Amino acid sequence: MTVDLKMEKPFTMLPGFSVDDQPARHWLRQVTIRLRREIAWLWYEQGVLPAGRPDTLPPFKAKAPAVLNLQRFWKKKQEFFRTDPTAKYLSELLEEPMDYTGSAARGSFGWIMAELELNDIEAFTLALGLISVFDNSMGAVIAACHNDANKIQPTLALAQRLWDYPEQVMGVADPAHPLFRYGLLQSPTMLQDHRIDWDRPISIAPLIAGQLLFPKTGPIDGFEVVDNPTQSAALPPPIAQLVASRLVKEQKRHTRLIPILGVKGAPFHDMVMRIERQTGRTALHFSEDPSLLKVKPYFDSIAVFCWLKGMDLYIDAEQVQLITRERQQLDIELLPRLSIPVNIFISITERQQISNCPATYLLPTVELLTFTYQERLGYWQECLQEKAAGLENSIAECARQFRFQKEAIASVTKGLKALNRTLSKDDLIMACRAETEIDMGDLAQKINPRFLEEEVILPAKEKEQYQEIVTGMRSLTKVHYEWGTEQVWNESGIAVLFAGPPGTGKTMAAERLAILLDLPMYRIDLSQVASKYIGETEKNLKKLFDMADISDTILFFDEADALFGKRSEVKDAHDRYANLEISYLLERMERFKGLAILATNRKKDLDEAFLRRLRYIIDFPMPGEKERLQIWRQVIPENVDHRNLDFAFLAKQFPLAGGHIRSIVFNACLQSAADKATVPKGFKGKLNMEEIIVALKREYEKLGRSVSLEQFGSFAPLVDKV
Repeated sequence: MTVDLKMEKPFTMLPGFSVDDQPARHWLRQVTIRLRREIAWLWYEQGVLPAGRPDTLPPFKAKAPAVLNLQRFWKKKQEFFRTDPTAKYLSELLEEPMDYTGSAARGSFGWIMAELELNDIEAFTLALGLISVFDNSMGAVIAACHNDANKIQPTLALAQRLWDYPEQVMGVADPAHPLFRYGLLQSPTMLQDHRIDWDRPISIAPLIAGQLLFPKTGPIDGFEVVDNPTQSAALPPPIAQLVASRLVKEQKRHTRLIPILGVKGAPFHDMVMRIERQTGRTALHFSEDPSLLKVKPYFDSIAVFCWLKGMDLYIDAEQVQLITRERQQLDIELLPRLSIPVNIFISITERQQISNCPATYLLPTVELLTFTYQERLGYWQECLQEKAAGLENSIAECARQFRFQKEAIASVTKGLKALNRTLSKDDLIMACRAETEIDMGDLAQKINPRFLEEEVILPAKEKEQYQEIVTGMRSLTKVHYEWGTEQVWNESGIAVLFAGPPGTGKTMAAERLAILLDLPMYRIDLSQVASKYIGETEKNLKKLFDMADISDTILFFDEADALFGKRSEVKDAHDRYANLEISYLLERMERFKGLAILATNRKKDLDEAFLRRLRYIIDFPMPGEKERLQIWRQVIPENVDHRNLDFAFLAKQFPLAGGHIRSIVFNACLQSAADKATVPKGFKGKLNMEEIIVALKREYEKLGRSVSLEQFGSFAPLVDKV
């Protein structure tokens, strides 16, 4: 069968396919013609005359003889190309020069040829990798040329087989060759092992192939241009201007990483846009499924695509978080190949995230200043506009309690403005709380306060101190921002210590504060925070405080002496690092903007430096008879008939802490619930002195404390039975 190719000079076997880039058409046509010529030879090699060759692909044959006969039939193959009518015609077509004048569009096949100064074999190899991406018919043809039904992708071995001078392919078969180094051609084995694997597929990512063939198309789905037409055209800060200048003036030979440092919710997007306005360039943000960035070949193709487009790449803070290791450092193995000449803006929330990045590729870090209270207040009012009427005090409180950055305030107010009614303070707080939902993982546990109505029972002096904490937290906005203490005191919150024996109400008092102040409360798990590994404790503390500082929060450190213990004399490296941990904790406690509550029953073991930094130290003593009487009355469930209980006798005879009294009442309720006696109308249950006395005896036994029968008075016979 003689193939007539004189009609339209097709450059692929796929009918109706067209591209604008003439160099691409020329080299794809070269690949197609050489594949057709190779198929003609394979038929001839199997003894089928050209004129009688069926319109099918040649069958596969034994591999060993096929390889051994390559040298033997080389001269015969060249003679076949000169004498067989079809092969000769195809060979003549290969001699046609590329009909091309003018300059190629940025990112096209022709542009790559000029940019990388590709010679003929390099351009042919690139076209060979490209053709199988869009022409679905090529798989079977390539497999026939490979003599292997499973090899439907082109390889360097195929390039050698098709090219007239096989030795020239050696120049391409190098991981350092620009086609591979810049990520245009992909060959996993070559890149990982730095060796030639002739039979490994070479491929081009569809994203890159589309750009090479259709360079004039705009950003495709999955990418968005970093821009904000309403943003002020004000100059970026000096360090950002320096970065912009370097991006313009320095020759780009490899990847350049531009870190933008800020807290969560900072206007990273706006800073990238402002820098790009200075450079006259445009940044693209990959807006599809961010987990795709963990697939290195795809991440590589995104970077190459941006380079071909002449654009920069922007990776936001959440995407950066995905490609960090457990130590919160960027995983270089997951970043795009650093030889790709593209600028990559990366949003980071701490400098440690880029500590693994080679300095050669890093430009100066652009640090975003956090919103001050006054800026937050102004932006709240600007965003809410007429909805802010009558909420001045509530907005001021939200601006202090919630240290939001610009993007977060815009997000919260957008939802509030959508409410078709007059806003209230509760609306503001609810929306802010929803925005600041914190997941501290294993470091802390969120506490749902249990003591909704109960009163903290303390002696008069301690009770007054406790109320001062509530008043102090409610006064922070006025004192810091109206009276002007925010700078001197670093906008700090309040740190307090609850000290006293077990069961005296320290945890209950903390939970009551969470209710009174309407603040979320987290119990710190010291077993997860403190680590035997050097530096890990500080990292855990930093993570914990950074998350809690976003908004007013209660951090409850139970058994605080385990973490806030006294610094020791330095005898070895372990002591030195242990003291560093305490010093770091002191510094973060002083800057913490919420309410930190430390609870301990070993006050003397705490470092004195901590005690100096605490606003309040409240001692929770063992309750006296008066306090015990209040506790006994308070802990009885509301739906339980307790008219038969002698509270005065119990408070006078048994010097117990509130936690133990609560335990006694609970155990008594459990036993009393099994009693089928009639319950008075209006109650769900009933407690008698019998159950309380038995539970008292059990509690003393549990504590390992002795109690005399005389203490039980007339109820001694009940005790004697148990």
